[in-house]
Amino acid sequence: MLFKRPCLCFCCRLSGSVPSGPSSGMASPSHMPLPSHSVPDFSYSSSEDEFYDADEFYQNTTSPKHCIDPSGSQAASNEALKRPDTTESLNSSMSNGTTDADQFENDDRDDEGEGESVEEHKSVIMHLLSQVRLGMDLTKVVLPTFILERRSLLEMYADFFAHPDLFVSIAEQEEARERMVQVVKWYMSAFHAGRKGSVAKKPYNPILGEVFYCHWDLPTETEEPPPPTETVSEGPVPWSSTNSVCFVAEQVSHHPPISAFYAECLNRKIQFNAHIWTKSKFLGMSIGVHNIGQGCVSCLEHDEHYILTFPNGYGRSILTVPWVELGGECNISCSKSGFSANIVFHTKPFYGGKKHRITAEIFSPNDKKSFCSIEGEWNGVMYAKWATGENTVFIDTRNIGIIKKKVRKAEDQLEYESRRLWRDVTLNLKLKDIDSATEAKHSLEEKQRGEARERKENEQQWETRLFHEDGEKQSKP
Repeated sequence: MLFKRPCLCFCCRLSGSVPSGPSSGMASPSHMPLPSHSVPDFSYSSSEDEFYDADEFYQNTTSPKHCIDPSGSQAASNEALKRPDTTESLNSSMSNGTTDADQFENDDRDDEGEGESVEEHKSVIMHLLSQVRLGMDLTKVVLPTFILERRSLLEMYADFFAHPDLFVSIAEQEEARERMVQVVKWYMSAFHAGRKGSVAKKPYNPILGEVFYCHWDLPTETEEPPPPTETVSEGPVPWSSTNSVCFVAEQVSHHPPISAFYAECLNRKIQFNAHIWTKSKFLGMSIGVHNIGQGCVSCLEHDEHYILTFPNGYGRSILTVPWVELGGECNISCSKSGFSANIVFHTKPFYGGKKHRITAEIFSPNDKKSFCSIEGEWNGVMYAKWATGENTVFIDTRNIGIIKKKVRKAEDQLEYESRRLWRDVTLNLKLKDIDSATEAKHSLEEKQRGEARERKENEQQWETRLFHEDGEKQSKP
């Protein structure tokens, strides 16, 4: 018998954070192999080599350096990632495990005045555009500091869970059909929260080994505070409670740039693990980002695993007021129940048409005709038409509250946590002190260059912090 894992599967599995056992003893779910055409011939990297280009840009900001990365990006394509069996204890590095309000930072991002920066720095952007070509690999193009979003890409991925109540409700559905519908509902509502501002900006490229932790307290039906619950001392976010949705992410690779992230709610026995490998290219007045990878929602009590893929992203109108568009076909499937869904994020036609349009079809096992058709806007209202003829509002993202994530204060964080790593850059961007922000970014990159040189001189391989490879390609019993 031959057991073979499909290519491009990076499984970010939790080990030991669910004391009752289902997660740590759970067999690895089957994963959908990605078709070969899903790996385009362009890339977007935060590789160690990029730090050298950043140094050149810092020394001569009037002439941004760039080059096409000649090395292949397939090296890691047959490996997988999961959390190690013995994880690093965070409690010893944190001030305490309480969940008092003053232990957490607020998410105070805003887009006030952000539209001015594009116009103000148009000459810099024009010079940058003069250095690139249509379809060009953007791996080594160093972008000016003023377009940064004031948070790491790892933190942006946490926005998939801005509606944690929708996520945990998947496990509460009694029937497999209803669980699939709820997976689709959570998925289709998971993208609007990531774009809080009206102007598109680029999050920080995560540094190799950078991590991000947060959690969400589930909303209650009453205004009274929820009763105290036990903290999950052995979980991925030890200061969260058993009734929280906790999230952890790590930049596990620079070349290719791969982010792994994991979320769970212990009391509801539901998990999510994913990896995303970002690749991008220049499209004229737009930038396209291809999100290669997959995620897996696991309902442990039902032993169901819902495999899903991610849409592409586009930064449009980069010379005027940039805005974000999603595009591409995504799929969700559960091999055990046989239910599946196709979701299409439609890009706006050049002439006419609407922005942010989305459609979806949900199928029963072995059926070619869907029992539910959905259409609308992924950042607005989506409507469902059921096989019974009934029409309903599937989800209205404008009228469902975004639950704020809780993040430890920077002074309580480990030195390699996102907000602590980037806090000087973030502060100066908020103060609109672009020179100081660039200086802080350069200092951080210089430190990373030194560490990379030291590893190379000592012939040491980088070891991930929270996830590890789970990638036997073939094995015979």
